[in-house]
Amino acid sequence: MVLIAASLGAVLFVRFGFSVVDSAVAALGLLTVLALYNAVSGRRRDRAVVNDQVASLARGSGDLARQMAEFGRRLVALEEKVGTLGALGTLGSRGSPASTAEPLAGEIEELSRLVRQLADSVAQHELALSAERAPLPVQASVPEKPAPSMPRVGGEVAPRSGTGAPTLPTIAAFRGLDQDAVVAAVAGAIDSQRIDLYLQPIVTLPQRKVRYYEAMSRLNAGNGEVVAAADFLPYAEAGSLLPKLDGLCVLRCVQVVRRLLLKNRDIGLFCNLSVATLTDAGFPQLLELIEANRAIAPSLVFEFTQNAVRGMGPMEHESLAALAERGFRFSMDNLVDLRIEPRELTARGFRFVKAPAALLLNRVGSAMANIHPADFSDLLGRFGIDLIADRIESESTVVDLLDYDVRFGQGFLFSPPRPVRAEALQGVADPGTAEQARVGTGPAPAGPSPRSSGLAQLVRAASGRT
Repeated sequence: MVLIAASLGAVLFVRFGFSVVDSAVAALGLLTVLALYNAVSGRRRDRAVVNDQVASLARGSGDLARQMAEFGRRLVALEEKVGTLGALGTLGSRGSPASTAEPLAGEIEELSRLVRQLADSVAQHELALSAERAPLPVQASVPEKPAPSMPRVGGEVAPRSGTGAPTLPTIAAFRGLDQDAVVAAVAGAIDSQRIDLYLQPIVTLPQRKVRYYEAMSRLNAGNGEVVAAADFLPYAEAGSLLPKLDGLCVLRCVQVVRRLLLKNRDIGLFCNLSVATLTDAGFPQLLELIEANRAIAPSLVFEFTQNAVRGMGPMEHESLAALAERGFRFSMDNLVDLRIEPRELTARGFRFVKAPAALLLNRVGSAMANIHPADFSDLLGRFGIDLIADRIESESTVVDLLDYDVRFGQGFLFSPPRPVRAEALQGVADPGTAEQARVGTGPAPAGPSPRSSGLAQLVRAASGRT
């Protein structure tokens, strides 16, 4: 810079006839401009380096937090295993060898079934790859909707008519029925526990290793027809049945998580909840069930829609805080825009955000956002939140998402939702029978009160099995 400034002064003096003072002033001015430019550009480079270091530190802190949670979970599991072995030893000293070996034989048989199921899944996956991503086979008795937008367990409702009432049913199970009749049919299905649980994997990118599952509900109409959540949830909401439905799904998710942890201690399950459940009178009983299963808290994530999170009030935030105090984490899905405050979400216990791939890639028009979608994952990572891209249906979408530093993906490209095997839900039986078996009483009195037949009774009925 000094050489350039001196050269300018010499040229002005020799070539253009400037005086010594004028040439020196011009040279000094140029030197000052060059020095300022160098300082500003250097500061920008330093700021970029610092931002990269802060982002790396945030990701490292998130990984350390997850490792600490995993260590705590394994420690609790080890303590439970030691207690179980001690109980088996006491039983063997008091009872016969046959009575001691019976539960072990049952566990061995269950492991054999799980291995066979895994072999079947691998064979189906290889068959699908050889057929150039042909639709994956599912059980013949359970037809699957090839819709790209997947319904959720609770909270999400189907499109409504302009009057605010649910749209008229278009599926065979509810055809010809009015709204009250459909609500009654849905209530009967919930009471008889004809709500089936389906799981869809969430995989790492680009490795495509299954890291989590999302639980989704389907209504078994009883005639071989399976009703998607988006088709019956509006009527469940109209009949104030969402808390009871969520309670049943939470109970079954607890059972599934326990089975999944037997195969992989690093697996997790997303369970959707509605805002109505957080303010329901039976929420304290549901909280008791969750408290009894606190050991699986790192593996069970409760999920809420973006609109539900934005509409939460003091009561909902208090319920969220009660769940967070017990070690459970939250996820926000069904994003309609990218205008979120990650600092506020982290403070409330949110550790995951699900965004449609089309929204991240700006394929749905001008996505409203406070940041460019390419920087969205880095922004969330600074606050310990993982971004999951869902509704992925093509390989080209995966390639584009990798440029956006998206670590997790979900969609029909990887696998459609599949029904949970019946043995994985053993212990979730009829509420009345469960209540009698737990308290040792006779037949339940007829005509239960509304409170006892709702979410509170459902939780009390099945809490003894978890």
